[in-house]
Amino acid sequence: MKIDKKLIKELTDYLDEFNLSELEYGNSEIKIKVSKANSFSPKIQTELKKQQVEVSKPEGNEVASPIIGTAYLAPEPGGKKFTEVGKKIKKGDTVMIVEAMKTMNHVPSPYDGIVKEICVDDGSPVEFGQIIAIIN
Repeated sequence: MKIDKKLIKELTDYLDEFNLSELEYGNSEIKIKVSKANSFSPKIQTELKKQQVEVSKPEGNEVASPIIGTAYLAPEPGGKKFTEVGKKIKKGDTVMIVEAMKTMNHVPSPYDGIVKEICVDDGSPVEFGQIIAIIN
């Protein structure tokens, strides 16, 4: 099989012409994939370094997931949620359940206060140590 350098050159030209990062061409005999590396010019890199992204961290006490699993905000689908934003919570009250390996693990609040934020959606996966709620 002979490599068609003209075809590869033409495909590479299309990358620049149409501002593409990757292009594939194929038929019953051949498949060609061309791509170009994402490289930033030094000017752009300098500008990116100058810009600082400011992330606002919610104020309050963070409640972290004790295990990897799936977070549930209520004891059953459609049931009343354990707590909601703006509700008062006492130390030891269940914030939510994290299910792992078919075991429902209640996550107790380590603080008294008001729930400022629920950081996960019902049924979403959570990691060990991930912030799941903020209590003020």
